[in-house]
Amino acid sequence: MTGRPLICAAASAALLLSPALVTAAAADDTGDPSARRLAREARDHLLHTQSLHMTWTDRTAAAKKGEPASMDLSLDRDGNCVGTARMGAHGGSITIVKHGDEVWLKGDSTYWKTELPGSEGTAAAELLKDRYIHGSTHDRALKEWEDVCDLDAFQRKLTPDSQHRKPLTRGDRTTVEGIPVIPLTGEESGRRVTLYVTADSPHVLVEGTSKGDGTDLTMTFSDYGEPVPSATPSTKESVDVSQLSPLTKVWFQKRLVVTG
Repeated sequence: MTGRPLICAAASAALLLSPALVTAAAADDTGDPSARRLAREARDHLLHTQSLHMTWTDRTAAAKKGEPASMDLSLDRDGNCVGTARMGAHGGSITIVKHGDEVWLKGDSTYWKTELPGSEGTAAAELLKDRYIHGSTHDRALKEWEDVCDLDAFQRKLTPDSQHRKPLTRGDRTTVEGIPVIPLTGEESGRRVTLYVTADSPHVLVEGTSKGDGTDLTMTFSDYGEPVPSATPSTKESVDVSQLSPLTKVWFQKRLVVTG
C-alpha cells in the first residue's frame, strides 16, 4: 500500500505554487492592503500553522491511469491526518486515516481492481468489502503513508531557494466560496499563478491556481489551526495488514517496480 504517488503529487502541487508564495518582497506595494503585505502574511500563516485542511485538483491527471487526480486532506504537524484521494482514468478512490503511528486505508472496489489487475484485484475487493486495512508505519508496506500526513514536510517544500522571483500584482476584490478575497497574480515558468488571499485580517491563503504549459491545478486551504478529526475506524471495520501478507507482498513488489 504505497503512498508514493500521492506524496509526489502533493509535492509537485506545492512546488508549482511555492515560487509565488515567497515573492512578498517583490510584490507590488500599492493598494490597501498591498500585494506585498497580503503575500507576506499569507505565506507566514501557511508556514507556521500547526494544522490545515487542504484540497488539490489536477485536471491534467484526470485521464491518466495511476496518477492522483484530486485529494482532500486534513493534517497536522504531529502526523495525524484524515483524507480521501481519487485516481485518474476512473481508477477509484482511497480513504486514509492516520493517528499517531497507526494507519487505516480503505480503497473502493474500483481502486483495488485497478491497483491489482486480474485475480489479485478481484480477490482484494471481495476480501475487504469496504473495510479498512489497518497497520502501523512500522509495517514496510505502510511506512510511506507517514509522509502523506506530514504537514511539516509540506511546509518545507513551500520555501524554495529562488533568486528569480517575479512580482505579484494585486487584483480587484472578489469572492471564493463566499469569502471576500484579493487575487495576487504572477507568472512562473510559463504558468500563470494566482493566489486568493482573504481581504480581511488575518490575511490567509484560501486558494491557489496554476495554469498553462500543460498545468491546470487548483489548491484550497482552510481550517488553519483546527484539530484534525481524531475518530478512527473500529476493529469491525478493519482488517489487520498481517492477515493480507500474500496479497500485500504481491502488490508492494509490483508498486516498488513502478515507483522505484
